Amino acid sequence: MTLIKSISGIRGTIGGKVGDNLTPIDAVKFAAAYGVWLKDQRHKENYRVVVGRDARISGEMIQNLVMNTLVGLGIHVIDLGLSTTPTVEIAVPMEHADGGIILTASHNPKQWNALKLLNSNGEFLNGAEGAKILEIAENDQMTFSEVDNLGIITKNDAYIDIHIDEVLKMPLVNKQAIANAKFKVVVDAVNSTGGIAIPLLLERLGVETVKIHCEPNGDFPHNPEPLKEHLTDLSALVVKERAHLGVAVDPDVDRLVFMDETGEIFGEEYTLVACADYVLSKTAGNTVSNMSSTRALKDVTEKHGGSYEASAVGEVNVVELMKKTNAIIGGEGNGGIIYPELHYGRDSLVGVALFLSLLAEREMTTSALRATYPNYFMGKKKIELTPGLDVDAILKAMEERYKNEKLTTIDGVKVDFSESWVHLRKSNTEPIIRIYTEAPSQNEADALGEKIISEIKAIANI
Repeated sequence: MTLIKSISGIRGTIGGKVGDNLTPIDAVKFAAAYGVWLKDQRHKENYRVVVGRDARISGEMIQNLVMNTLVGLGIHVIDLGLSTTPTVEIAVPMEHADGGIILTASHNPKQWNALKLLNSNGEFLNGAEGAKILEIAENDQMTFSEVDNLGIITKNDAYIDIHIDEVLKMPLVNKQAIANAKFKVVVDAVNSTGGIAIPLLLERLGVETVKIHCEPNGDFPHNPEPLKEHLTDLSALVVKERAHLGVAVDPDVDRLVFMDETGEIFGEEYTLVACADYVLSKTAGNTVSNMSSTRALKDVTEKHGGSYEASAVGEVNVVELMKKTNAIIGGEGNGGIIYPELHYGRDSLVGVALFLSLLAEREMTTSALRATYPNYFMGKKKIELTPGLDVDAILKAMEERYKNEKLTTIDGVKVDFSESWVHLRKSNTEPIIRIYTEAPSQNEADALGEKIISEIKAIANI
């Protein structure tokens, strides 16, 4: 059982001892620290925070604790109830709120939950802001409101519909072409809030929808991370129903994966590639993804005359670089689409609408579309080191070893070769170096990873 406190929020397993797990006391303490930080930042008379949750079994309990903690600080709460991460993100500025909290552990199993924290733009906090909240929580720097100054809770369950309205208003969503294509789509929402939002969106687009695992009861029928090995039910049903494609999302609906008409995975890395291909075909511009995402996005961007840049891993870093480079679309290779036309956050509803527009306009099957993109294969390995070893020194030695190659060192060490790349990152919590590789074949990607592990072991004498 685990409690992880980081600059991006607090997450852990439900139950157990205070400080070791995500207990009610830990949820209250961290929510209070966020509320105190928010009041220190904003300096105004009335404060408003939007709160929503995915369908986890613990969600209602944690949400009630968080909301009433904010009430105790004199903060008014807009309660979205069952929602999605991108829905809460767009609700914050629409409500002119000072911030937002999403109760979700994303793709983690059902025993996990977390508090994800947003600023007044509906975007994730940066490192300095997160660190300040941790400091407030650790030092118990909380003063609560007196009885006449308590906040109030206002329920608003319309925001998934509002979110869909906003997606359908986007100029690049070709509603007519999608309706004319008469798509049949199978949706696996792992029994969370994507089971509400994605079918509603598809219905509004005139798409015939077959639902599997769309009951938002938090009883995840398989590992909630939308990877090929977890989506066997979806694959079988796509084939059985003779559907045009399958759609899978994680519990809070910010990761999106497609499956082609044969039941084969489109590739989580290629969700962003396809959506960017569509957007760039309509609008000239630049793209951003993180350093561990596929090179195919760079290839597609340059094909359309744009430029591509890679950020450090983490959504907040992707967003920061997108703003700096005026990128028109970006995201992460785990199936996260960030399209600033609507908001700066990973949004599966946006991804579904853009992907279906692309498929409808090109009048091709999902598998045929996938075949139009460069084919890369990824490997993910890790090497565990003795706790006494200096991980930074090892990475510095690898940087020196490859100094004649194209290097990026903003987040560990990334080496770009002509046909492949390797990215080395250290863990923040344990003596581990994570090794990500990409190459034109799986064998080459795996071999590159093994080669790097051998070199690290030689440097570290292990």
